Amino acid sequence: MKHEELVNMNMKDLKARLKEIGTQAQTAEGEALDALTTEAEDINGILQDIQNRANIAGLAAQAGDDHDDTPGEKGDDVKNKKREERGQNLKDGKTVQFNAKVAFGSVQNALSVTQAVTPKHTASDVKETFNDVSSLVDRVRAIPLNGGETYQRGYVKSYGDGAGNTAESADYSATEPTFGYVTMEKQKITAYTEEPEEMVKLPNADYDSVVEGSVTRAIRKYMNRQIMIGDGTSGKFKGIFYNPTKATDQVIDPATDLSMKAITDETLDDIIYGYGGDEEVEDVAVLILNKKDLKVFAKLKDKQGRKFYTIVNHGNTGTIDGVPYVINSACKAVTDAQTATAEYCMAYGPLSNYEMAIFSDIDARKSTEYKFKQGQIAYRADIFAGGAVAAHNGFIRVKRPETGK
Repeated sequence: MKHEELVNMNMKDLKARLKEIGTQAQTAEGEALDALTTEAEDINGILQDIQNRANIAGLAAQAGDDHDDTPGEKGDDVKNKKREERGQNLKDGKTVQFNAKVAFGSVQNALSVTQAVTPKHTASDVKETFNDVSSLVDRVRAIPLNGGETYQRGYVKSYGDGAGNTAESADYSATEPTFGYVTMEKQKITAYTEEPEEMVKLPNADYDSVVEGSVTRAIRKYMNRQIMIGDGTSGKFKGIFYNPTKATDQVIDPATDLSMKAITDETLDDIIYGYGGDEEVEDVAVLILNKKDLKVFAKLKDKQGRKFYTIVNHGNTGTIDGVPYVINSACKAVTDAQTATAEYCMAYGPLSNYEMAIFSDIDARKSTEYKFKQGQIAYRADIFAGGAVAAHNGFIRVKRPETGK
């Protein structure tokens, strides 16, 4: 369903639709699964907005219900009596309290103010910053191989083209498919951080879990970049933009690459029709690009001043004229003059054509012993994994033109 239809549904219907998507996803594949994923993310965002509005309404109602009246007495009389009591207490040198919501309209119920001491209050949660992890790492194909060392993937390079007419009693025409192989080696990926012990003593807010989760997040961010720009060396994936020195090791033929330095009204067609075989147009492919290039797609206008491309945004993903995209900051912007010549910027193809071999779970640990004397708490996380393009010409790549072209 479209976003415009979803925002007009109530919470009950949205949850029902989400349950329906969960059922459909069990059998969906390719583009259909991508569409269901995008719709589910959209519904979750709308449900969160509904909940946030309800929370704000509840806080507003609490603020409106606060009264200083005492049963049996008029409001003004009670207030005057309290003022007198506070005045006398001040003269006597005693500490008094004022209703914070009267002095500051936006203060929440839990806060109070005293004249003698101004207490510090801590929020009950930790406000997160902008998302800095692309969803690409969750959408490529992951192969669980706990305890393994390497993973070899075979793929078809050509089915052969030797069929033809054969004379009576002559040998059959030879048709031999050709195969290729790519190997994913076990690589150790780690993340580490430290924090002062005072951090975990702060009341209410669970800083400890945020820091512990951040090392895991750092690993996912690193893997996201490696999927695109891993150069195949020790500790690195074989990324989509990786070109091995030996031609026999090349899963993607560099001759299929597109060169461009601007985004025009023909760019999307050039990419779509430039990908795949001679007999079909792939319909389950996804465009991976930088946010800056997405902005250029969005701002491009026709001769009448209307937007040329229809962009639907869903956070890290969305569609350009119905073509799914995913943002990944490891991609340089093809429209950025600072991007080096011949540098890869975009890729287009089915995300399942990239495989990650996961040789272990993410292991995150906390230690209070390493820097006990300094009062530091250490966190670390690690995973063993590898990755590579696992289909012949599995993606078409877009790069900046070489010098002089």
